[in-house]
Amino acid sequence: MRILFLSDNFPPESNAPATRTYEHTREWVKEGHQVRVITCAPNFPRGQVFLGYQNHWYHQSHTDGIEVIRVKTYIAANDGFFRRTLDYLSFAVTSFFAGLFQPKPDILVATSPQFFTVISGWLLSCFFRCKFVFELRDLWPESIVAVGAMKRGLLIKLLERLELFLYHCADCIVAVTHAFKQNLVSRGVPASKIFVVLNGVDLSKYSPSKSKDEVLAQQLGINNKFVVAYLGTHGMAHGLDKVLDCAYLLKEYSDIVFLFAGDGAERPKLLEKRQNLGLTNVIMHEAFPKEDMHRVWSLANLALIPLRNLDTFKTVIPSKIFEAMAQGIPLLISLPEGETTELVRNIGSGVVVEPENPEAMAQAVLKLYRDKELVQTIRGACLKQSANFDRTQLAHNMLTILSNQL
Repeated sequence: MRILFLSDNFPPESNAPATRTYEHTREWVKEGHQVRVITCAPNFPRGQVFLGYQNHWYHQSHTDGIEVIRVKTYIAANDGFFRRTLDYLSFAVTSFFAGLFQPKPDILVATSPQFFTVISGWLLSCFFRCKFVFELRDLWPESIVAVGAMKRGLLIKLLERLELFLYHCADCIVAVTHAFKQNLVSRGVPASKIFVVLNGVDLSKYSPSKSKDEVLAQQLGINNKFVVAYLGTHGMAHGLDKVLDCAYLLKEYSDIVFLFAGDGAERPKLLEKRQNLGLTNVIMHEAFPKEDMHRVWSLANLALIPLRNLDTFKTVIPSKIFEAMAQGIPLLISLPEGETTELVRNIGSGVVVEPENPEAMAQAVLKLYRDKELVQTIRGACLKQSANFDRTQLAHNMLTILSNQL
């Protein structure tokens, strides 16, 4: 099968869309399929092209058998609506023209979060007269309204109409949560064309650590500490200022430290707030390369997964929970009641608290800091259940869905 895949994120970027796209397409190549990925120069989230790459009009390379085609885009940091929209639109245009010169695919996949990429994918599928699959990673534009990046108005209504148009045009929709599927069905999209393939983890790279990475622990100054880790994008959606409030409540506990690792629009504000509060128990490090993340996770005694208290976040499952589970790290979930909280409770992989509630977070941290038996119970549940989220199997599941469209 010849698969053409459009995604504006791809390694060496390390966010969830890049990781999922790479790990799925890598497995498809292993199973004998021809895969081309059209993407752009890696620059997320700072809007700076990664070392060793350039923002060329067209550049072709290979990664683990995947043919990777990078196209020129207007590059902007993951901060602000207008410039990011120009970024998205530019990729839609250049990916479409690059796609026109590719061999005819059997099936074309385009992935969100934002759906300008999906517009390009749909137009290319019309040109090639091939099947079109919409991989749904986020309910966009609903999510940009939820975080306050844009107010609901005429433009949002027009974008929502375009969103529904694309759902109906797709031969198949692959959603990353069951709640996304329910949302689409409630809006009139046929359930028969919507499939769910959850996010997962590459178990060949993430596994329980017998001990913390001593070199990294020494470098960060957290030897013999109980580490509460937040690893990932520092964005408007995450409510990380409340995590700093939680750290302030626990500042008298010298054995407990909070480790933030990542980049994003909110990071400068968080650095400023950390300084204003005088938080010596908070370490804020820039994003680590993807290949080092298992070492960073090894430092964590507790994985903190926060999102703001907004209805739209009832439908999401942050992908980082699967990496933490695979390493046997208990989860502290601070999200609205929804698919993630239900999943964590059913598995027994962590503790759930009310979102944006520093006091509740602090109490949960102390509970897990003190109760070693509970931690071991949760750790066992994480390791037992992580096999259910093996990316290799999930990639095979999605490949079966694609094959069934032909």
